[in-house]
Amino acid sequence: MSALPRRRLVLKGLAGLAALVGLVALLLVGPLTVMASGAVDLSTPWHATRQDSTGLAPDPAAEPGAVVQVYGARAVRWRGAFAIHPWIAVKPEGASSYTTYQVIGWRAMRGGRALVITEGAEPDRHWYGAAPQLLAEHRGTAAQAMIERIASAVQRYPWPDQYRAWPGPNSNTFVAWVAREVPELALDLPPTAIGKDWLGPATLLARAPSGTGWQLSLWGLAGATLAREEGLELHLLGLAFGVDVNDARLRVPGWGWTGG
Repeated sequence: MSALPRRRLVLKGLAGLAALVGLVALLLVGPLTVMASGAVDLSTPWHATRQDSTGLAPDPAAEPGAVVQVYGARAVRWRGAFAIHPWIAVKPEGASSYTTYQVIGWRAMRGGRALVITEGAEPDRHWYGAAPQLLAEHRGTAAQAMIERIASAVQRYPWPDQYRAWPGPNSNTFVAWVAREVPELALDLPPTAIGKDWLGPATLLARAPSGTGWQLSLWGLAGATLAREEGLELHLLGLAFGVDVNDARLRVPGWGWTGG
């Protein structure tokens, strides 16, 4: 190869790298503005943050029917500018309390089991100061039919003892995996659910978490989702962006959904 074609090839490579760096910088605008806005608490020690109920979950004494809910709250400290922490809460018909399912990173980091099942939990509590958002809810007969399937899916989760904040498997990987196993949840996870696109070390194509379409993911580093609920979502290095035509809203890194 002569010097001129080689030089052109190098210049093209540098241009491509510059474009990639520029795109990542653009995607980081969302999380950085979230941090600058004060939407995440960067100073309160975790043990001093609110962890009380928000009242989003029906009181079992007043709601005898089955309840299934999925929550998501901003992660602790600066991570909350990028990602949420989700969990699943269920209450069978006639039950007097809820059971929650979630993956917690610090437990795995201390040598414990990342997958945590809690009986009698407060299903709608603040997540270390962050108020949860209700991402999905089902009640009555439909919820009752899901509860056993959710419990079964939780037991089959492939990475119960593993946790990696990025690109996965993490808490969002877990909830997305259960949602694929129980598509009746109709769960549309926000773009801030970083880790939902990690499909495992050997899987590149899977159903979207909502069960209404498909997604392609290269180990959570890059990919795309096309589904009725999620719309068109592209993701790069865990930062997801796109348009949700079904709900007329944009999917923006850091901020989650906007509009609609």
